Amino acid sequence: MKRLLRIPFFIRLLHWEYWSSSVVYAPLYPYYAWLSWRAGSFFFLTAANPSIRNGGFIMESKKDVYDLLPEGSYPRTWHFMPGTSINTVSSAVRDAGITYPLIVKPDIGERGLGVKKVDNQQQLHAYIATIPFAFLVQEYIAYEQEAGVFYYKDPDTGEGHISGIVSKYPVMVTGNGIATIAELVKREPRYILQWQQICELNAGKMDLVPAAGEAVVLVPYGNHSRGSLFKDESYRITGKLVDAIHRICSRINDFHYGRLDIRFDNWDDLEAGRNFSIIEVNGSGSEPTHIYDPGHSIVYAWKEIVRHWRILYRISRANNNKGVPYVSFLAARGEILAFKKIDAVLSSRVW
Repeated sequence: MKRLLRIPFFIRLLHWEYWSSSVVYAPLYPYYAWLSWRAGSFFFLTAANPSIRNGGFIMESKKDVYDLLPEGSYPRTWHFMPGTSINTVSSAVRDAGITYPLIVKPDIGERGLGVKKVDNQQQLHAYIATIPFAFLVQEYIAYEQEAGVFYYKDPDTGEGHISGIVSKYPVMVTGNGIATIAELVKREPRYILQWQQICELNAGKMDLVPAAGEAVVLVPYGNHSRGSLFKDESYRITGKLVDAIHRICSRINDFHYGRLDIRFDNWDDLEAGRNFSIIEVNGSGSEPTHIYDPGHSIVYAWKEIVRHWRILYRISRANNNKGVPYVSFLAARGEILAFKKIDAVLSSRVW
């Protein structure tokens, strides 16, 4: 039985967090259709955040969203078109006084696809030569903690709320002085599903034996699709934290609904609004990712998704009543098709 539970098929079958989104969301589509009927548009969610392309539902530029954030609240970021020379990119980073490691990512994308930590110019050059889309280069934020904070604001009252918090733990193993990294990885079902990615990102290291108690980070990205463990820590929602996040989000023009992915030093500092950096802002296409805590059932996930759709509906209707248009069906369909092409390319390789 234990051997069966380490076979990828059975790992996915017995843990709903690994099911495809189409399977997870299928029972909920009738409810979304009902909300769409009430709103008069299948793409009512595009009115949630008027200052972000499509409300942050799809095809939004990360760089454009960063430009909406208060200065100093996010990593220093440079935007480049595909085909930009390594010399141009290196000069921009060097002139800013930024040193390696760096984070590189596509300007349009999701689920952490195409995001890579580069430790030297050779790796940066390889990334630039490979990425066929506009991309960003960012300073690496070394704060150890990372969380997704789901925030929404009533367009009528201006009152802000936090509806969920997820803490993200990267793929890592702890040595015992005996087992190799490969052996330690194979002991964790979550990591078995990431075997190819882990091997490619840690080429030449898999046969090393970490010392007892030594923690080795194997995939340094806070994305569930790339193996990170998500833990629901919504119990950390306090009045102070709501006030801190609300102060930040109130400075983002017409931002009413979405998830802030934040790296920070500690929770006390985050509540005080210091020693943090907003890694990304996700708009109306955001998931309440605290549902992916392994301790939550699929029923809990469905309830949370429905709750957030209901909030999204109310916000979008309120904005629409104030004159914010919904994106038309034909326009949204074109955006979806364009995004699928980008997603297919980014999904075709391990970054």
